Amino acid sequence: MHAAILHNTGDDTLDVTEVDSVSFGPGRVRIRMHKAGLCHSDLSAMNGVLSHPAPFVPGHEGAGEVVEVGEGVTHVKPGDRVIVCWMPPCDRCRACKAGDGHLCRSGYGNLANPNFRHGEKVLPGMLGAGTFAEETVIAAYAAIPIPDDVPYDIAALVGCGVTTGIGAALNTARVRPGSSVVVIGLGGVGVSILQGAKVAGAAQIIAVDPTANRRDMALKFGATQAVAPDELAEVTQRVTDGHGFDYAFEAVGKAATLRSAYDATRLGGTVCLVGAGSRTDPNDLSMAELVLNEKKVLPSFYGGDDIRRTYATIFDLWRAGRIDLESMITHHVPLTGINEAIRQMHTGEALRTVIDIA
Repeated sequence: MHAAILHNTGDDTLDVTEVDSVSFGPGRVRIRMHKAGLCHSDLSAMNGVLSHPAPFVPGHEGAGEVVEVGEGVTHVKPGDRVIVCWMPPCDRCRACKAGDGHLCRSGYGNLANPNFRHGEKVLPGMLGAGTFAEETVIAAYAAIPIPDDVPYDIAALVGCGVTTGIGAALNTARVRPGSSVVVIGLGGVGVSILQGAKVAGAAQIIAVDPTANRRDMALKFGATQAVAPDELAEVTQRVTDGHGFDYAFEAVGKAATLRSAYDATRLGGTVCLVGAGSRTDPNDLSMAELVLNEKKVLPSFYGGDDIRRTYATIFDLWRAGRIDLESMITHHVPLTGINEAIRQMHTGEALRTVIDIA
């Protein structure tokens, strides 16, 4: 079979080549990948912003069909349609037992079981997933069944970006009806935040991004206005009389944009940090302003709730026509075109590119 390999951290292209799958056995499942989404976190893992051992097969957003199950696997069977979950809840750790399955860290342990062999080397898939491949072998509990009416491309997006964004609005920030919202960063996560804020009943939703076509797209997904970053101060003054927004979402993962989100939030409002940034990019929020302004700074990881509940909520909203996931897919490429998908993300011309694998 074929997979896309990043040979060295810092490389900006992937090598689509022949590999073998490995590590099948008890407690594992073999998945034939159908669709994968390119998420900005894939690029961050490639360039080292998010630390990941290399070489590896990127891709953590995807869906496919179970073709083989190992001993002891009972919740899925061959033929089942599943999301490949990059950080699945184990249902045993302290976080899971507390109801915070999205904070389960057992998924990091899946890196100890390589997914692929290339020549003499065994390679992990990104976070134990490796969805940029025709087939991947994963921990069984990372295979989350999906309803039969959900297309593979929609399921792939729900595997990460859509869940992260909509969950941030509904689960973490808990946007209230009639409120004012600003979203900084309009990739797949940012547009999902917009859709979540719209579902929650926000009256004003301001979208902020330096890329003109992404601002145009944001208006189609629920933004009431879309502006460039250098227009944020003016729109804050105009829309909120200078008091600031009830909710500000940072979906970039930079200290500078966190500062912008904080400054755009009213006293007592909520700043929701969703972008996954570098460990070496410290923010400059002072101890004094944190107390005196009483702005709630809420980090949101992977949707802020057990991913199985958030997946189910998103599927219900999608069926009801309350959110538009199909239009988020602006481009399709085959696995052999994965580097074109990377180019599209770098330029900002794509909102979400789906890799058609099978």
